[in-house]
Amino acid sequence: MAPRQPVSTADWIYRCDTSNQMSRSRRDTGSRARGFWIDPEVRHTWPMGRASARPEACPARRGRPPGSKPRGVRRVANQSHGGPVTPRSRKAQPASRAGSRSRRAAQPGDEDKPRKPLWRRLVKWGLITGVVMFVLAIAGLFFAYRAVSIPDANAEFLTQTTKVYYSDGKHKIGDFQTQNRTSIGFDEMPQTIKDAVIAAEDRSFYTNQGLDFKGIARALRDNATTSGTSGGSTITQQYVKVLYLTQDRTMSRKAKEAILSIKVHNQMSKEEILEGYLNTIYFGNGAYGIEAASQTYFGHKAAKLTAPQAAMLSSVINNPSAFDPYDESDRDRLMGRYTYVLDGMRKAGNITEEDYAKYVAKLPKVQKQRQSNRFGGTKGFLLRLTEQQLRKEGFSDSQITGGGLKVVTTFDYDAQKAAVETVKEMKPDGLKELNVALSAVDPETGALRAMYGGPNYLKSQLNWAMLGSQPGSSFKPFAVAAALSDGYGLKTQLDGSSPLRLKGGAEIENQGDSGGRSFGPVSLEYATQESVNTAFVDLTYDVMEDGGQKTIDAARRAGLSATTTKRYDPSVAVVSLGYAPVPNVEMAAAYATFANKGKQNDWYVIQRVRDRAGEDLHNHTVRSKKAFSEAVSADVTKALQDVVGAGSGTNGRTMCPTAGKTGTATFQKVENGEEVGNAHVSSSWFVGFTPKLSTAVMYVRGKNGNEALNGYMPTFYGGQYPAKTFSSFMNKVLDGGDCGEFPPAANIKSTKGKTFVPVPTETQETERPKKDRPDRPSRPGRPTRPAPTMPTMPTQPTDPEPPQPTRPTQPTDPGPPDPTEETDGPSRPGWGD
Repeated sequence: MAPRQPVSTADWIYRCDTSNQMSRSRRDTGSRARGFWIDPEVRHTWPMGRASARPEACPARRGRPPGSKPRGVRRVANQSHGGPVTPRSRKAQPASRAGSRSRRAAQPGDEDKPRKPLWRRLVKWGLITGVVMFVLAIAGLFFAYRAVSIPDANAEFLTQTTKVYYSDGKHKIGDFQTQNRTSIGFDEMPQTIKDAVIAAEDRSFYTNQGLDFKGIARALRDNATTSGTSGGSTITQQYVKVLYLTQDRTMSRKAKEAILSIKVHNQMSKEEILEGYLNTIYFGNGAYGIEAASQTYFGHKAAKLTAPQAAMLSSVINNPSAFDPYDESDRDRLMGRYTYVLDGMRKAGNITEEDYAKYVAKLPKVQKQRQSNRFGGTKGFLLRLTEQQLRKEGFSDSQITGGGLKVVTTFDYDAQKAAVETVKEMKPDGLKELNVALSAVDPETGALRAMYGGPNYLKSQLNWAMLGSQPGSSFKPFAVAAALSDGYGLKTQLDGSSPLRLKGGAEIENQGDSGGRSFGPVSLEYATQESVNTAFVDLTYDVMEDGGQKTIDAARRAGLSATTTKRYDPSVAVVSLGYAPVPNVEMAAAYATFANKGKQNDWYVIQRVRDRAGEDLHNHTVRSKKAFSEAVSADVTKALQDVVGAGSGTNGRTMCPTAGKTGTATFQKVENGEEVGNAHVSSSWFVGFTPKLSTAVMYVRGKNGNEALNGYMPTFYGGQYPAKTFSSFMNKVLDGGDCGEFPPAANIKSTKGKTFVPVPTETQETERPKKDRPDRPSRPGRPTRPAPTMPTMPTQPTDPEPPQPTRPTQPTDPGPPDPTEETDGPSRPGWGD
């Protein structure tokens, strides 16, 4: 055995490992074995970690021998070669052994670690990459959380249904809505619905942070392993999606939903989130929110929901179209979902085992499905008028249709019911073209208590109470008021001769129930009682100075709108005979001024408006204006009492003191100043009042209200169907109430004109010879009666829209169109009874 060669310090430093771990030996002089150092020159091994067994002790600390060159400078094993190793010197260096041909000679300062297996390196870099990605994701979420702010809520999900009530504030007329929703507070929601919706939609609601990662993972698993779809959204996520986001199924929307859900969770309490969710989510059949859903399916408030009812409603949320309680084909699916919800409530301890067994046996009973017909029947006219008046009071469309307002109108529940019933009873059967209008106004306030504009708004949107027609002789009381205010009295003498010929050959005759009789000299009071046309033409055309203008002014002061009175030409001799259209409601309001002792109040519909919090937004204030003195009003009332007591309006008597006037108007088409065809009766009226209520009734025919009543109705004068309709309606409304009393007549003394003195030997009905009137200025062309128009109404997106009329549209301001557009007119204006 060859003697052992001494080992240099550098070799031992390289070979020794002070931590007793495996290290690589010099490639040209040594090799590695597990747990040993091998010296090929001496063919001797030393166990690793046993320093005492080595020929020379390993240094206590790994280092470089004194005088060695810095690391990085490689040295060859044989020091005789010297110098650094270069590619050329490496080639010139002799090969030591076959095993060293493919290896570089290890140098004393070469300390490279052994190369690790590939799988370890892959694991290492995988872990590093994962950590980096995780850190970047956390940083991204942090910056996204800071950058994304909670947006404004979707407008339609903030809307609340505006409800419209009768004057008692209890009976509802209908509502305006973008979505059928009525929000309620968390304390108003029963515990049953809170428990049920959590069992149905998010059982970890009170413990999750806005996101349920287990639920998301479960949904991914279910979607991957089954053909169905499973949702992993929490209640917070659903609330965020509905209230703030769109329904788009994109990754960006889902990411934003997640961030907003965390943000909402951090900024709102669980109670606030659940309250908002239950007031927002869709329950099918047009119901948004739990209150609307409870009313839709069960007909009562949400506060009364039982556990099974709450479970069924919560079942619908998942897919309202697939779990429709009204669809028999959905019953099995709904039952499965309902059972799932009840099971969740049972596991949570919300219901007992006994309750579960009882409830799961069958679905709770729902009320009969109601079709949306908010504008059907006569109520549609009330709602449209209310909507128009709200705009007039300054409320915006968004407030009206989605502001959650409580609107209390002036319509009296019993009076409106009586109006509808009366028209149905009194209108002749089978006359489909016949249109009836009725308006009733409170004299003390101007409040519109009842209105009948047509039988069904969805079939025809023409509101005849707002349109009106020629009032005929029911316009005469304004001439009476003008005369009494101008110094004349009820005993002033007028000429009631018939016919009364005017310059140019035109004649005015007494028509109607008077049978064309010639009365001769009559008093103003008697002329009113018997509706003597010629006497009133005499009054306004001859007796009173500027009588036509004074009559128009009196009508304006009584309550007719400026739009209406502008249609009357003061130079027309028959101005007092009501030749131009007047809205039905305006006539009722104008007569109310006489009932209110000469104090005029504008008619109105909106009594009070409150917001969702119960704060008043509008309260109507009555502002009366003095139109006539009490004496003038008392004497007008006395003359109109005579009409009902013994004149042309006896069919208008009621159980209370009543005053009123009949009206029958004719229509004559005129083209190029020439009459075309025969004149016919186009409208008949009765307008009257008691101390407590003023009512106007009108009958017209056809789409435009110009068709002939004579030959169509059994009788067509204002003293017949209109007066009887008035009487029936008033008796229904006044029954059991305080009638009140009219003030006594003032009997104003005449200071102008002649006073009528009856002749005992002659009757007022005696035929008198025709007489010509003195020359007067030429009468202008006869005015024509325009066709009514109606404005385009705003739509209701959640209701079936009523058909749009193809005929002219109704004016926004109640009243007929402008006279400049007239094409037709009466040949004998205002023939009346």
